[in-house]
Amino acid sequence: MSKVFVALSVSVDGYITGRDPGAGRGLGDAPLLFDWYFDGDTSSRVFDGFRLSEASARVFDAVAGRVGATLAGRNTYDDSGWANGGTPHPTAPLVVLSHRPIPELKRQTLVTTGIEDAVAAAREAAGGKDVGLMGGGVATAALAAGLVDEVILHQVPILLGGGRPFFQSLPEHVRLELLEAVPAPGVTHLHYRVLR
Repeated sequence: MSKVFVALSVSVDGYITGRDPGAGRGLGDAPLLFDWYFDGDTSSRVFDGFRLSEASARVFDAVAGRVGATLAGRNTYDDSGWANGGTPHPTAPLVVLSHRPIPELKRQTLVTTGIEDAVAAAREAAGGKDVGLMGGGVATAALAAGLVDEVILHQVPILLGGGRPFFQSLPEHVRLELLEAVPAPGVTHLHYRVLR
C-alpha cells in the first residue's frame, strides 16, 4: 500500500509561513523558507528550474519522485494560487480538502467529507505511488487520524517569530523515529517515521 507523508520547509520555531500569508501574498514575509530550492549547483531531476545543493537535491528528488498525488488544505491551496490552475507537483494530481468549492480544473479534485475520505481519494489518484500532504491543517488532521507514515522536515535555520505553524494542536503525543538527518547549505533535512 502507498505511504502517506508530509514534507514541508519549516523554520526552527515551527512556522511554514511568515506573517500575513494569503492569496497573492504567498508565504507572507517568509519566502526565504524556500531559498534552498535555488541556491545550489545541482538541477532537480523532478522539478524544472530547481537548483539545489548536491545534498538537498538527493533528498528532495528522492521524496518528490515518490509522489503520486498531493493532498492540500484550503489555506495552502489559496495561498499558492492553485485556483488559477496547476498543482504543486509537475506530474501528480492535487486533492483539496475544503468545505468551500474550488474551480473545476484539470488534475484537481475537491473532497469535502473529511480527512479520511481525502486521504483515500489521494491514494486512489496516486496509482500505487505515495501521497504527499501539504499544509499544517491537513498534516495535523491526518496525524490525529493515524494516517501519516512519515514526517519530513526541511528545517531552515531561522526563527520567524510568527506565521502559520506547521502543526496545530494534536489530541495526543505522536512519537517519531529519526530515519535520516542530512545537513545541507541553508537547510537540514530531517526524515522521521511515525511510530504506532
